[in-house]
Amino acid sequence: MLSLNEKSAFNNVAHSRLLHDMKKRRVFRLLLEFVKNFLRNQRITITINDYMMMKRSMNIDISQNSLLSSILYLFYNVNLLEACDDIKLKTSFTDFVNDINILTYEKFMKRNCKVLSEIYDRCKQWLKMYNIKFLKTKHELIHFTRIFKWFNMNVNVKLMKHQIDSKSDIRILKVQLNFKLKWVTHMHYVEAKLVIKQKIMQTIIESTWDSSVMTRKQIYFAMTRFFLSHEVII
Repeated sequence: MLSLNEKSAFNNVAHSRLLHDMKKRRVFRLLLEFVKNFLRNQRITITINDYMMMKRSMNIDISQNSLLSSILYLFYNVNLLEACDDIKLKTSFTDFVNDINILTYEKFMKRNCKVLSEIYDRCKQWLKMYNIKFLKTKHELIHFTRIFKWFNMNVNVKLMKHQIDSKSDIRILKVQLNFKLKWVTHMHYVEAKLVIKQKIMQTIIESTWDSSVMTRKQIYFAMTRFFLSHEVII
């Protein structure tokens, strides 16, 4: 699996192309008008030291503070999804905003890396069209198998002029994935985070004089319990 990350995803969305892609997907006209109004009144002010530029309207960017933005970005990325999903090459594509993951499945590691390189070339064509760039520092490769002794786990992939070496585990969103397809790495990650949360909670409780059981319970639910329920959802 090849994991990629788009640079400043929301900041580079062209409104006209987004609306075009939504229209291409036969989105209802009423919803299109709603999105137009959502994008229309966006303004920007640039401040440098004591100088402040007057507010100007923007034709790119969608607000990151709105729940609608993530949905709109799925429409913006849908052409990339179609380019990466290929039944003949046995590839599948998952995308969450700017986090892109391309999976291919076959017994031969070199074949898999060659396919990933080919799919990456398709991605580059899409990037040029949509004026988006990948963060090269966040390219990651991982081979999944339960019987790793049978395969060469060090096979790398060449993307343009860059070589990406395989890793034993990578993080996708909030989940740590291990090449053995086991959850041990993720559990260690959760445990390490939990220790930090517990220390913070203990510091707050000790700094509060005569903290009651109710106060400690509220701190636990607000910090530690929330973290556990979110991270161990798998």
